[in-house]
Amino acid sequence: MQCYLVGGAVRDQLLGLPVRERDWVVVGASAETLLAQGYTQVGRDFPVFLHPTTHEEYALARTERKAAQGHRGFICQATQQITLVEDLQRRDLTLNAIAQAADGTLIDPAGGQADLQQRWLRHVSPAFTEDPLRVLRVARFAACYAAFDFRIAPETMALMQAMVTSGELQQLTPERVWKETATALCSAAPQRYFAVLQECQALQGLFPELANLFGIPTHSTGPSVIDSGLETLQALEQSARLSDDLAVRCAVLCRAFGKARTPKASWPAHPDHEVAALPLIQAFCTRLRVPNHLRELALLVARVQPLIHQSPQLSPECLLKLMYTLDVWRRPQRLTQVLLACRSGILDTTTTFPPADYLVRCFEALSALHFHDLQPGEHSGPTRQKIVWQRRLQALQQLS
Repeated sequence: MQCYLVGGAVRDQLLGLPVRERDWVVVGASAETLLAQGYTQVGRDFPVFLHPTTHEEYALARTERKAAQGHRGFICQATQQITLVEDLQRRDLTLNAIAQAADGTLIDPAGGQADLQQRWLRHVSPAFTEDPLRVLRVARFAACYAAFDFRIAPETMALMQAMVTSGELQQLTPERVWKETATALCSAAPQRYFAVLQECQALQGLFPELANLFGIPTHSTGPSVIDSGLETLQALEQSARLSDDLAVRCAVLCRAFGKARTPKASWPAHPDHEVAALPLIQAFCTRLRVPNHLRELALLVARVQPLIHQSPQLSPECLLKLMYTLDVWRRPQRLTQVLLACRSGILDTTTTFPPADYLVRCFEALSALHFHDLQPGEHSGPTRQKIVWQRRLQALQQLS
């Protein structure tokens, strides 16, 4: 029985990154051997065990054979005769197919170290095409490791395009697609994930609401005109600079979906695209089973973004209605999230965003109010609501 450190831990170590978790492959052992040593089996589709002390994952060396369509359509074989090289050959990318022995020796049959040094994302073998999830994983790696300027090897991109053409990606479950997408959205360069999927022609099948924006002109910051799809990717890039909040980034991704529905005669203007975006955001979130709190913020940003940008010119009454719409008293974080999402749409990083300072001052003025002096009959119901509204309105009137 021999244990080797594999996968992301070896890759990140070679890149000089902190190792967040360690996975191991076990050669020359059986499930009974590990169970006898106190390991706990957790894998249902293939034998994975938790170490009795460290609780790190140990997987028996295995091979896989494609038997049906989809991410789970594999027959797994894990015996004591499976070698380490055979196990590494079933992995997706060469940079994930490096193992490290206990003495530090690296086992690298696919040339992963060279690809790491030359910044290539390259498939290990033609078996790459057997798992459609790998298309999304390559796009996610491109996003998560964008700081290293990794490129996708031409032959790997050709395989990804062939997988898209075959229709295999349609077998992926919504949960798997969203899991990869959410991880990519949390990366340092979420726009790269969608750019790769656009390049391999997977975007239309997976995210038609975003794909339909490409080829549609729109006004950018100032008088310039930009492609709507490119504008969304640039706004997503901007959001990653401003916030690490997944909800903010998801809202930025969805905020311009409605521009695909505006009449061509109006281009590059998109009147009422915010309203047109609402059913598209609903469809996007329902199809991918996006968590409700992300859906709520995305819909809210689409609805209020024109008012946010116009807020310094709004009347006190409209401002107060906006604050109620944002539900800032029960959810004060909402104001920050919405402002960040709207600020992300301004692609010029040197441009200030006056609505942010103005609305924060408004919120602070409203938050400073108290209602301890209300009479017994004014503590609930329409009477209280009217008094609270009037006092808040007066505070905004004085501010303006």
